[in-house]
Amino acid sequence: MRLLPRRRAAARTDARVVHQIAAWSLGYPDAEFFGRIDLMRSALDETAAGESADALRGFLDHAASADPSQLAQHYTDVFDLSRKQTLYLSYWSAGDTRRRGSVLTDFKQLYRDSGFVVDLHGELPDHLPVVLEFAALADPERGVQVLTENRPSLELIRLSLVDAGSPYAGVLAAVCATLPGQSPPDRASALAMAGPERAVETVGLEPYDARLLPLFTTDDFTTNGFTDSGEEAYR
Repeated sequence: MRLLPRRRAAARTDARVVHQIAAWSLGYPDAEFFGRIDLMRSALDETAAGESADALRGFLDHAASADPSQLAQHYTDVFDLSRKQTLYLSYWSAGDTRRRGSVLTDFKQLYRDSGFVVDLHGELPDHLPVVLEFAALADPERGVQVLTENRPSLELIRLSLVDAGSPYAGVLAAVCATLPGQSPPDRASALAMAGPERAVETVGLEPYDARLLPLFTTDDFTTNGFTDSGEEAYR
């Protein structure tokens, strides 16, 4: 996919560029990612300066100087092996409940309604890089709306990455800076954005994709501020 030219309105162009670069940055750091670093830097240089661009530049500078194998291991440790920074947004909004299937279906319907063929890259439709690429290339208005609806989740991921001392915190900070309002300063404030907590259930998920199986204990679920459910799990 190509970044859009800068001839569009400045505010919109900046957000779309940020969302596309964030999508690439939150993917697994393979050879394709490292091969795009100069392109991403050039795209940022063509946008207006701001918090989002500065945060992404910081991450790209780190990535450019990092040992690729070490960055790849860090990515796996942070996003694949940790409960606290998962990039699957339905975990944060529905957790290990039957409502998660309904949330995933909503994401899938969003992509269908856009009229674009959305490449899921083998992921579930709520994977944050997929959502960001949708916002960058398919439907910026609806994409920003969905990101805003999931703002508490994004902020909780960001804060967890900050706590972990991860350079990926800058990528989440860049995304959050494209959305209305200020980022909350702490986890309690981020949880308050999500509304009241509800009961946790873990039924109805076992027959489906392994990525739907429970990652969180009840205590983890409460700590991260998840909500509760309703429908069958998405295959």
